[in-house]
Amino acid sequence: MDWDVVIVGAGLAGLSCGLELALKNKKVLLLEVDPVVGGRCSNWNENGMEVESGFHRFIGYYTALPALLKKAGVEVDEMVTWEEKIDVLIKGKNKKLVVGISPLMGPVKMLRGIFGNQDILTTKDKLSLVPFFIRGFKDYLLAPVKLDSYSVKEYANLHKVTDNALHYLLIPLSSGIFFLPPDRYSAYAFFGLFAPAVPKFYKMRNGAYLGGMTDVMCQPIADKIIELGGSIELGVNVTDVLTDEHGTVIGVKTESGEEYRGKHVVIAASLVGAKQILEKFKNEPSFQNLFKLPTMPAATLQIELTEPVLEKDITTFGPKTSLASFAEQSRTTFRRSNGRLSIILTPAEDFLMKSPDETLKIVVEDAKALGIHLEGKIKDYRQINHPADFYSLAPGVDPLRPTQATAITGLTLAGDYTRQPYFSTMEGAVVSGQRAAQLVEKALGEV
Repeated sequence: MDWDVVIVGAGLAGLSCGLELALKNKKVLLLEVDPVVGGRCSNWNENGMEVESGFHRFIGYYTALPALLKKAGVEVDEMVTWEEKIDVLIKGKNKKLVVGISPLMGPVKMLRGIFGNQDILTTKDKLSLVPFFIRGFKDYLLAPVKLDSYSVKEYANLHKVTDNALHYLLIPLSSGIFFLPPDRYSAYAFFGLFAPAVPKFYKMRNGAYLGGMTDVMCQPIADKIIELGGSIELGVNVTDVLTDEHGTVIGVKTESGEEYRGKHVVIAASLVGAKQILEKFKNEPSFQNLFKLPTMPAATLQIELTEPVLEKDITTFGPKTSLASFAEQSRTTFRRSNGRLSIILTPAEDFLMKSPDETLKIVVEDAKALGIHLEGKIKDYRQINHPADFYSLAPGVDPLRPTQATAITGLTLAGDYTRQPYFSTMEGAVVSGQRAAQLVEKALGEV
């Protein structure tokens, strides 16, 4: 069957592209290699244990994603519960740094974070961050290439950020969010994550999902696409694109040899998947940057417990340990659990080759150093590895990000690795999908 558009990948980029085109009465087919929709924003049952692709939060300043969800009939306030602060646990000291992150919804918590916590961050430590952030946002706007030549740690040293401020605030905000330690994380990407929040500071807060992301966020988008006449096929491994004698893309081919033809094809797979599918274009000049664009890994450990180990389900960081960021989730995402801890591990590459048992042993010891006692409370656990989860956020990489438009007729790209104002975020994936949809609609109108 011929389709108006064949979209490879049913993560947020593919789903947003598919919904926008289906709303324009285009006949849309989405092909997804996994057994569920969502991509890196998915949840599933793994041998009897409910797991998710990683530990995620909905950021309050998102605008494209909430608008997309509204089109699918999903209200964000019914999908998440909002957090107005984060906790940073101090290794070996049985103390925590409480940081308010919502100036409008939680002003008291924010003020307490700024003027309190003196036993962990002194006034000198806090003041050392002022020139770092002022110059960082200025360079982000006026000297992005220069800013991208520094790592977060180098930029912090340049502006004389104290060791305490570096370890207990900047490192959690780097490795705790995007897995990379500050000496390998681009200062441009760091400030780029927070830059959209500046004009929307009043919207800043974190949202903890009230269920798995496939269940509460991605599947409703998929259902809306189907309701509008589109189709989604799961467990389909696309390995190649089909071209005609003129080099125009006319469809895709799967691992089993099946062909799906369409007037236009959108590759919305992960960066690694896109490179594999587009292998035939590897030597095309316009694809050089895409194939040079490196990736970075991610690893999480998800532990089912006999009881909660934290008082609240809140975003928490564990600097100087393997627990980059984590949360108790038995009151939010996994409400059928007696206790549930999901942890982003750092550095991720150190854990990819370790067995889950080895990882668990390290995590239990590091958790104890943070004042979290897991011994005798563990029922089950799963380690979820992504050897090439995102495009790399290292210094000098950003210029390699391709646009959604390609030089190949009939082919468009979508994914957070493509060029748009956001970095490796859900918002960036949605924006890329929407831009791809606009390009496809224009191309179909010219046929």
